[in-house]
Amino acid sequence: MAKADFKQIQYAFTAHLRDPANNPAPEGIEDRRIGIYRELLYNNIEGFLSRGFPVIRSIYNDDNWHCMVRDFFSRHKSQSPYFLEISQEFLSYLQNERVAQPEDPAGLLELAHYEWVELALNVADEQITLDGINANGDLLQGHPVLSPLAWSLAYQFPVHKMAPDYLPEKQPEQPTYLVVYRNRNDKVKFMEINPVTARLIHLLEENNNLSGQQALQQIAQEMNHPKPEVVINGGLSALQELQSYGIILGTAYQ
Repeated sequence: MAKADFKQIQYAFTAHLRDPANNPAPEGIEDRRIGIYRELLYNNIEGFLSRGFPVIRSIYNDDNWHCMVRDFFSRHKSQSPYFLEISQEFLSYLQNERVAQPEDPAGLLELAHYEWVELALNVADEQITLDGINANGDLLQGHPVLSPLAWSLAYQFPVHKMAPDYLPEKQPEQPTYLVVYRNRNDKVKFMEINPVTARLIHLLEENNNLSGQQALQQIAQEMNHPKPEVVINGGLSALQELQSYGIILGTAYQ
């Protein structure tokens, strides 16, 4: 068989596996045999997505879910060959390629991102270490260090509450602020925070030389708060709570 002919058969074979409804199988291959590959590949992808996006799966009925998975499988050109990155490819598909459907819930993209974050943190390679960190350091006088396995996130929808029986039709007036983190027991958890704590985390991530007190003083100025000490005291409590969950590891050694 010529190389060109072999490549054509390969392309026809894979096109059929991805979208059998629109791409016939190459001639001469028994349908029973190629059907094994059709089911195996699709079921692997579908099963991984069901486990990686359990809330989204629960929102859709079987027909709509499989229609979406088939569309992803047939149209999306993955940039990664790694099986664990299928969820990231699916997120990219939803954000850039999927045509919105009537059955799609409001906030679908944010919900998908939130579920992807949970999986991404679960398999992240970063390790929690206290090298260069004083676990008992003063959180106001020193620079609080965040865990590399803690991500501060902001969403327009309350993604951590969304479920088949709770699907807001429009975004609430107030955004949702979360910290999603993996603790020392390798369990992925989330913590809902207020806008002030979210701003505090952002400032500490942005500037490694900023002390906890300096960050809180800046926030008090931004708020034009008449009593900065109230913001500082409340911020200290927030820092201590974040540390109790392992989201803050301590302070950086000077």
